[in-house]
Amino acid sequence: MALLTHFLACTFGMGSWVAINGLWVELPLLVTVLPEQWDLPSYITIIIQMANVGPLFITFMHRFRPSLLKEEAVIYVVVSVGVLACLLLAFLWNYTSSIAGAPHSTAFLLLTFFLALVDCTSSVTFLPFMMQLKPQFLNSFFVGEGLSGLIPALIALAQGSGITTCDNTTRLVNVTIGNETVVNTVSQIETHYLPANFSTLVFFLLMTVMMLACLLAFFFLDRQPKEWELSQQQLFPSNIVLSSITQTSSEEGGSQLSRGCPCPKDAKGLRSIVPEQVSYSLAKLTFIYLLIAWVSALTNGVLPSVQSYSCLPYGSTAYHLATTLSSMANPLACIVAMFLPGRSLALLGTLTMLGTGFGAYNMAIAVMSPCPLLQQSQWGDVTIVLSWVLFTGTLSYVKAMAGVILRSCSRNELVWYGAMEQLGSLLGALLMFPLVNIYNLFTSADYCSLQCPA
Repeated sequence: MALLTHFLACTFGMGSWVAINGLWVELPLLVTVLPEQWDLPSYITIIIQMANVGPLFITFMHRFRPSLLKEEAVIYVVVSVGVLACLLLAFLWNYTSSIAGAPHSTAFLLLTFFLALVDCTSSVTFLPFMMQLKPQFLNSFFVGEGLSGLIPALIALAQGSGITTCDNTTRLVNVTIGNETVVNTVSQIETHYLPANFSTLVFFLLMTVMMLACLLAFFFLDRQPKEWELSQQQLFPSNIVLSSITQTSSEEGGSQLSRGCPCPKDAKGLRSIVPEQVSYSLAKLTFIYLLIAWVSALTNGVLPSVQSYSCLPYGSTAYHLATTLSSMANPLACIVAMFLPGRSLALLGTLTMLGTGFGAYNMAIAVMSPCPLLQQSQWGDVTIVLSWVLFTGTLSYVKAMAGVILRSCSRNELVWYGAMEQLGSLLGALLMFPLVNIYNLFTSADYCSLQCPA
């Protein structure tokens, strides 16, 4: 039964970000078709942050009307919306319309908002629901959350999305000199996109199936026996009262305790029901929340906005591998967190600085686009792909361990974990959108026609 619950928790976690992660790994194909082209990642990033109205609403409801909002009902609604949005996206993703005289992929961007609303809201609903289950199932949930990036990445690898070749083409051009027209032969290198192994329609239908699996997993998890979630502080005003009650129950055979609530008659039984609570000072909690906000800003807002600019100068293959392998790094980091947990705040701070260093390299390459370092060397391809994988892996480990640490505190800490995650993501996206789309600090180019200095 425990193994089944682990599987259900993993499948449930998989649905938390599978839709948006699916969009990211499909970007190498989408940027070749949709009119936004290289700017599409920044559009997706800002749309995701606009969807933070969902978690903000949930967070304020938890704060001011905690008994009014039923988490189970909210989860049923948001996951059902995700299923419907994925299904519609499969058929409408390439529909465009003119806005302010320019073509835009309106259906894709609108449905992306609803998918982002689902995934952002999951940050403040899925984790608090997992608090009702035993603590060992939380790591399975985080592994599933990582699989929400791994499985779409594997599908994208099988699809071969966005792979290009540089072909030398010859064209005949009519040139008029005086009264004579001369036919000249012009040769140039052009980018040709190889057909994918299966269509975007099939890809988004597979995302729909994964969202359905998440909905079914939640249906069965909701029927699992819930753990008694009250902390010692919620049960009794102080440890002195707890000690006196335990002593009284020993002297009187537990009669007073049994009248108050269905607690065991001895202290050993009480400890077996009440989950062990860990308390952190305000300074340490603040440090953890700042780590979450910073890591989320980098992984969900700042760097995704410029991934196309940092990878495409090295070719579509490098972009394809960077998006898919970095998505695989997320679940691998969660698995490492399961078997090699590191609760030291000094370790998490060090890993955050290391991941930030990899992110800084990726940002520097994006600023140098379309002629970055090692652009004409295979070492450049290897370095940028490896940098993206290590950037995602190290910071994913930090986020997973921060969630495990806060899980040992109380349910409210996990609610604020989700809130700080979305706040950091929002600030990162708001910073990058004008830099990419208004001030045009990043330059795109056709890889096959690049003329960079050696």
